[in-house]
Amino acid sequence: MAIQTAQVSIENIDDAEGLDSVMIALKNITGVTAIDLDAASSIATVRYDDTDTSIHALTAAISTVDYVTQPYPIDAPQNPHYDN
Repeated sequence: MAIQTAQVSIENIDDAEGLDSVMIALKNITGVTAIDLDAASSIATVRYDDTDTSIHALTAAISTVDYVTQPYPIDAPQNPHYDN
């Protein structure tokens, strides 16, 4: 078991219903242990067990509720919030 943290950007999230849809989609993934959704920056920080799920499962779940995502491991230099 290895707990990973990833940040997922979520485009076009503009209302409470959208936030709820994204949270439900992520919570329903086996292996997700914590979610912090920052609507102001359109970023979800997700902790997950990489033996149960993957970044690809996170993006697939979010895409099912019609939001565009771009995943990055939290410590990856490609992550736009890497310096924060």
